[in-house]
Amino acid sequence: MLVIISDIHLGDGTTANSISPTAFELFANRLRETVFYASFRKDGSYRPIETLDILLIGDILDPLHSTLWLNTYPGAQNYARPWSDTNSSAFVSMLSATTKAIMDVNRTSLEILRKCARGSMILLPPATARHEPDRDSKERIPVNVRIHYMVGNHDWYYRLPGTVFDEIRKAVIDSMGLCNESGPFPYEPEEHPALHEILQSYQVFARHGDYYDKFNFDRERGRNHATLGDVFTMDVCNRYPVEVQRRYGDRLPSGVIDSLRRITNVRPALATPLWISGQIRRHAESAALEKELKQVWDDLCDEFLQLDFVRELDKSFQFDIVDALELVLKISKRTSFETLDELVLWVHNKMNENEHSLAENALREPAFLNNSARFIVYGHTHHHEIIPLDSDGEPPNERHQFYFNSGTWRSYYDLAIQNPRDQKFVRYHTFTYLTFYKDGERSGREFEAWSGAFA
Repeated sequence: MLVIISDIHLGDGTTANSISPTAFELFANRLRETVFYASFRKDGSYRPIETLDILLIGDILDPLHSTLWLNTYPGAQNYARPWSDTNSSAFVSMLSATTKAIMDVNRTSLEILRKCARGSMILLPPATARHEPDRDSKERIPVNVRIHYMVGNHDWYYRLPGTVFDEIRKAVIDSMGLCNESGPFPYEPEEHPALHEILQSYQVFARHGDYYDKFNFDRERGRNHATLGDVFTMDVCNRYPVEVQRRYGDRLPSGVIDSLRRITNVRPALATPLWISGQIRRHAESAALEKELKQVWDDLCDEFLQLDFVRELDKSFQFDIVDALELVLKISKRTSFETLDELVLWVHNKMNENEHSLAENALREPAFLNNSARFIVYGHTHHHEIIPLDSDGEPPNERHQFYFNSGTWRSYYDLAIQNPRDQKFVRYHTFTYLTFYKDGERSGREFEAWSGAFA
């Protein structure tokens, strides 16, 4: 039995809050139930499954959404950002500090995963001589749970080679109960032969999905390098509430900074300006202060565009992603939050925005084209999907191929559709996981996809 999850984005609490431990408890309960029913085979017999593989396909720990990086300043000896020289002691020290902070804040959640891997949470009753579950037996058989970690665009740092990074990974492995070795965590399944073999046995191909996102993956530089998305997240989104507090802390009503730190939990992403302006108006109730806080945003965008890393990505005589972002930010600079709100609402109504799908890219995967995989799985977009890709043959021997997106585990503030101009957001938790079976498990079922929400 194989379970795939992604995009949990566990942070250190300095920006948006992580999903609560309740989600991990619910997940463990569902795993216990699922492995029990997976032990019933296609022939009707009960044979306890021996191994459960849990694959984490990226953006699990999230060092990028930490303001600890902002405690160092340009020109200082200890200056570090996600796009700094990864071989510098300052970079290693900061990654170590943010990782430790994440594990400390999410200790309860990660301990649940560790207990699963230790064999103390996922247990099965033995089988009787008639191949039925012996419910009266006091004996319980622990399932061998192996948790594998692949990286995405928010946790690619754990793929960096070197003994100093091995030490950081060892701490992550111990905290989560991973079966990874202390060497670089894989980005592609082929980078870890044993994991690749496991996925092939289920006819699954899995990757994070950022590979198809130019803002968050640079194909020329590869996954061991920062991207424009890293810089914008850190020096604009993360920095905004920090800079607002630095400039106006003594003038701000309580609640403003805390609400601005939740930017990354707003959905749809297009509604972020609505959240910012709505929270400012809700807490500040001052047009003058709102204008000043808009100026902070504009200043940060200007500084972002002048960063050496950003300028280096701006290619001469080409309209590239830097030029496109620069155009958007210049338009933003010339408008008030109120005008931005109107623009956002117009686009939202025209597009009825959902997070964009990566399904078309699945059709170009070699594993799809050569029929070695029936199931192509991506994460990254946070938008859970199941999309049929192709089908060959006739019943009962037809062969279907599917694209899945593994969704996310997040706490969200979602824009209410009743009068969006009122800027009302509703909070709830959402989580998705995918399950794949083989060898007649789950009475011959091939896969299940569960997406839930709770509040």
